[in-house]
Amino acid sequence: MSTTDLTGKVALVTGASRGLGLAIARGLRDAGATVIVSSRKFAACEQAVAALGAAPVGSVHPMELHVGRWDSIEPAVDRIIAQFGGLHIVVNNAGIAPSAPDLASVTEGLWDKTIEVNLKGPFRLMAVAGARMAARGGGSIINISSIGAVRPSPPEAMYAAAKNGLNALTMAFAQEYAPTVRVNCVLPGGFATDMSEHWDEEFVGKIIDRLPAGRLGRPEEIAGLVTHLASDAAGYTTGAIIPVDGGRTAVY
Repeated sequence: MSTTDLTGKVALVTGASRGLGLAIARGLRDAGATVIVSSRKFAACEQAVAALGAAPVGSVHPMELHVGRWDSIEPAVDRIIAQFGGLHIVVNNAGIAPSAPDLASVTEGLWDKTIEVNLKGPFRLMAVAGARMAARGGGSIINISSIGAVRPSPPEAMYAAAKNGLNALTMAFAQEYAPTVRVNCVLPGGFATDMSEHWDEEFVGKIIDRLPAGRLGRPEEIAGLVTHLASDAAGYTTGAIIPVDGGRTAVY
C-alpha cells in the first residue's frame, strides 16, 4: 500500500526559513525525509534548522541558495546529491510579492527581480533537478504558486503573472520528465504565517469575506498536501494545479 512515509528520501525546500516554507520543511522531515532548508541567507537557514529542532525521524540541514541566480542552481543541486546521496523531492517555495502604487510606476528592475525569483529560478531548478531525478529513477517536484495567479488584482500583477507562468511550467515539466518524475503545483490562499501578523483586522476581514472556510489557513494545512504529493501515495498525480484557499476560487 502506498503511504506518505518519506524515509530515505532527500528533499530540497527553497524559501524555507520561515512561513509556509518552514512548515513544509517540518512536514517533510516529520514524514522521515532528509530536508535541505534553503534561502538567500545562510544565517536564516541555520535559525530555521534550530527552530525545527530534533525529531524522532528525518533531519534538517541548512543551505544558502538564491534561486534568482541562474548559475547558482546547478552547483547547489549537485552538491546536495554528492553530500546526501540523492535528491528525490524539490519544493519550489521561494518567492517575493512586491507591489506598486500603480502599474505605470513599476520599474524594469522590480519587474525583472520578481520574474527572476518567482519564475526564472524555479524553471532552472526544475530543469536541473528534474533531469537528475529522471536519470536516477524518479522523483517529485512541487511548485508553490498562489491563487493570485488565477484571481489577480492590479497591485499584485507582477507576482500574479510570474505565478501563472509557474502554473504553466508545472504542466510542461510534468510531460518533460514523465513518467518517472511527477510535477505538481499548489495554489495557497490566505494563510496565518509570520507575514499575516502584520495584517490589520480590516485587511484580514477582506480576505475572509465570503470565504467558505471562514478563516485563514494554517501552515500545516499546506504542509500536509505537499507531503502527500511528495510521497508514493500520490503516484498517479502529476501536472495538477491544486488550490488550497478555503474555497475562495470556488466563490469568486
